[in-house]
Amino acid sequence: MDSEASGNCWHCNQPLQALDYRRESTCPACNRHTHVCKNCRFYTPGRHNDCLEPIAEQVTEKERANFCDYFEPADREAATTTAASAEALLDAAEDLFK
Repeated sequence: MDSEASGNCWHCNQPLQALDYRRESTCPACNRHTHVCKNCRFYTPGRHNDCLEPIAEQVTEKERANFCDYFEPADREAATTTAASAEALLDAAEDLFK
């Protein structure tokens, strides 16, 4: 990873640099661990282990630093844009039936 911004904190949305995702690193703004399931692009509540990676070891504490080798920072901006688009489509569909 390079030192450019590569994601945001799962808790406070503070922009993070690549070096902020080391095993014991914490967010400079809220001091929460950053190498955690909730900050990973594979984190998907409701899936087995809440993870899209099928062979990742189970991590029970989703907000604590872990040793997962599959960790990749989540792109929260893209996820927010996708959620906003989905909500806009739902609103448009509901308007059709008013």
